[in-house]
Amino acid sequence: MSINTLDGKRFAQMIAQGAHHLSTNAKYVDALNVFPVPDGDTGTNMNLSMTSGAKEVRNNVQDHIGRVGIALSKGLLMGARGNSGVILSQLFRGFSKNIEQKSTINGTEFAAAFEAGVQTAYKAVMKPVEGTILTVAKDAAKHAVEAAKKSDDIVKIMEEVVAEAKASLKRTPDLLPVLKEVGVVDSGGQGLVFVYEGFLAELKGEKLPEAPSELPKMEELISEEHHNHVQGHINTADIIFGYCTEFMVKFESEKLSKTPFSEDKFRQDLSQYGDSLLVIADENVVKVHIHSEQPGTCLSYGQQYGSLINMKIENMREQHTSIVGEDHKAPAPAVKKEKQEFGIVAVSMGNGIADLFRSIGANAVIEGGQTMNPSTEDIVKAIKEINAKKIIILPNNKNIIMAAEQAAEVSEEDVIVVPSKTVPQGLAALLAFNPSAGLSDNKEGMTEAMSHVKTGQITFAVRDTNIEGVTIEKDDFMGIADGKIILTDKNRLNAAKGLLKTMLDEDSEILTILKGEEATDEDIEELTAFIEEEFEDVEIEVHDGKQPLYSFIFSIE
Repeated sequence: MSINTLDGKRFAQMIAQGAHHLSTNAKYVDALNVFPVPDGDTGTNMNLSMTSGAKEVRNNVQDHIGRVGIALSKGLLMGARGNSGVILSQLFRGFSKNIEQKSTINGTEFAAAFEAGVQTAYKAVMKPVEGTILTVAKDAAKHAVEAAKKSDDIVKIMEEVVAEAKASLKRTPDLLPVLKEVGVVDSGGQGLVFVYEGFLAELKGEKLPEAPSELPKMEELISEEHHNHVQGHINTADIIFGYCTEFMVKFESEKLSKTPFSEDKFRQDLSQYGDSLLVIADENVVKVHIHSEQPGTCLSYGQQYGSLINMKIENMREQHTSIVGEDHKAPAPAVKKEKQEFGIVAVSMGNGIADLFRSIGANAVIEGGQTMNPSTEDIVKAIKEINAKKIIILPNNKNIIMAAEQAAEVSEEDVIVVPSKTVPQGLAALLAFNPSAGLSDNKEGMTEAMSHVKTGQITFAVRDTNIEGVTIEKDDFMGIADGKIILTDKNRLNAAKGLLKTMLDEDSEILTILKGEEATDEDIEELTAFIEEEFEDVEIEVHDGKQPLYSFIFSIE
């Protein structure tokens, strides 16, 4: 069977098949986790992300492939969860952007769209790590472009994409030392292979087998823990521009014929007029948020592309001198509540930890953590509910940072992400929040505060493995210091004591213990007595975090 032209309806079927194949194999991908903490959720994150994209496509099926691509991009963007889900969304954001003006595409354009997706995804990750889903996507796209030079048959090109994606996946251990150590492959890359296999099966009119009845053997697996390092959200220097300027430009074909629109050029041109710039565009409009001393110049620039709508300009210097907050004098239902100056969103697992975040200043706490990462949309909803002008997000898990950054990008508010990777880092950052400072100063100060905190965790192993010289057996208790497994023990308290012996030193002043669901009051008493005897100068604080999976979380300052 040969296919030389791809339209929107067939592409929508490919997306549905790709999402279904990933969904049926999500547990398989979840199992690809040699870092044996109970958080192997790469498959879950990718599945939820792809399912969101497929749902949006299902509601927008049409012949025009570009418009189907726009729907896919939108659904993936809002449903993206975890690093793997965010990267998947960026791959298809670039893919869809490349075809959005086309009603149908040929083989060459199909291959070029894969390449465009790779470029977008690499730009989204400031320090790309090879041997991950990015590498698999890059290698597959390169082969697609080469295949398109020989044949315009989309089926053959997709066959090359799948074949090279599988080959690249097998090579991932040669690119990451930690993978080489345990002789395994990358889970995010495996998830992408499942999506591509679904695409190919749909093109060929074939049915794919259901998920395997048995989970893969350990030597075939790899953890998302070894994926690319999460990058911090980029913000400009201190806010020195006085006018918060927001507007939308509704594109007009007559103006676009004279001045073609390029989102990158539009963003670059506007950046010279201020900071805190956010530009989001689709086929009909471009939305702008910028802090500037020249709001009129920004508006005039936008008029080159169409008509101005939804304009709002606020003098931020005056806002700093006024009292802001909710009016408690029974406002009429139709009156919109005045926005507070700052709002803080924290992600947390465990009711006790959530209460702790609220008690020291978090306005909204999203349920989430190791086994369930909140989506971009979950975070955007929390931002809206806070009703504040400036928002700070504390992800408190390295696998949530990219989704938080994406939420910051699409939010209508002025949002920054303080890239906390653990609950102790998040708590330290929140304590350093200064309501009289700007967002950039707060990001700097809160990030600095995180650097003075060490995080220890006690959890259990979900499988046998050997990593970084540590032999681990299923159900062992593991001591994890700042993300690295350093010891195991059959006894929970012995593991906790051993971990604290390793982490506490003469510079340690305060130890905060967050008690998990599995720990008992007797455990805390014994652990406290041990610390007081071994480290008499260390001050101890205990909070009932009620967190699942982790018997103890230690914060050491």
